[in-house]
Amino acid sequence: MFPRIEFNRLRRQVLPAVALAILGLAGAPVHAQEGAWPSHPIRLVVPFPPGGSTDAVGRLVAAELGKALNQTVIVENKGGANGNIGSDVVAKAAPDGYTLLLSGVGSNAINYALYASMPYRDSDFTHISLLATGPNVLVANPDFPAKTFKEFIDLAKANPGKYTHASSGNGSSGHLAMEMLKRAAGIDLVHVPYKGGAAAITDTIAGRVSVLFLNQDNVLPQVKAGKLRALAVASESRNPAYPDTPTIAESGYPGFAAESWFGLSAPAKTPPAVVQRLSEATRTALADPALRQKLESVGFVVRGDTPQQFAGFVTAEIAKWGKAAKDSGARMD
Repeated sequence: MFPRIEFNRLRRQVLPAVALAILGLAGAPVHAQEGAWPSHPIRLVVPFPPGGSTDAVGRLVAAELGKALNQTVIVENKGGANGNIGSDVVAKAAPDGYTLLLSGVGSNAINYALYASMPYRDSDFTHISLLATGPNVLVANPDFPAKTFKEFIDLAKANPGKYTHASSGNGSSGHLAMEMLKRAAGIDLVHVPYKGGAAAITDTIAGRVSVLFLNQDNVLPQVKAGKLRALAVASESRNPAYPDTPTIAESGYPGFAAESWFGLSAPAKTPPAVVQRLSEATRTALADPALRQKLESVGFVVRGDTPQQFAGFVTAEIAKWGKAAKDSGARMD
């Protein structure tokens, strides 16, 4: 055994060195973990059920984002409350870059004005990139008296309250797009809300309602088949899938735009380095030719921008759609 005095001296010499070594070892995995992001699969929450445009866009982006990050990106559908349930999951998730949201015009812009009580606010998110936009398209039965957008406006002005406009639901982007047009053009049509776009399309084709404002991908097959006539698109420039259809903006209402959109968002306080990596990976994903072809073939315009640009875009969208909802009186609760 060591003499007590020798042991105490040895302890004073050795313990500080051991403590420093332990601290160094403890710190090493932390730095490695930070530098290794993403070290395990990422969850992309799509706040709507499987099937439909939102889910399709989410899966396309997830596949290419996974390639760009060299990590699996798993799509998790969490539908309900017009996108609020899934969005709230992300808003309350750990801000570590492993839970992302396929954000959109409804859940991240319109809903703030429709619901008296929201489980999250825009400040609960870090917005990474706008992914794609798609205009609402004004369509009518081919037998409808107005064959052009101008004729439609003239007809509606001459017959206030006579004609109807369908939408996929109260407070939908198509409903609010028409409300914006009604105010801009000084026309009066009766709103007929449906529970989803399919029923609205069916009744428009049958002539039970006069016109319908709906997302471009939903009505494109019927327009191509001649079952519906596209009168105008609600984007500032013409849509490649509707090359012969004028925009409302070019038809006497400059700046008019009412588009659906999809973006990539994360919880607030996600580390800047992770946000930057996600931003770069998103640009790489959106450059994939196959992804672009699939989205553009149904009328989506592929975007991609910086986190700062997307955050500004979302702020402007909240203001625009909020005003439209307030003017229309649309509420969901």
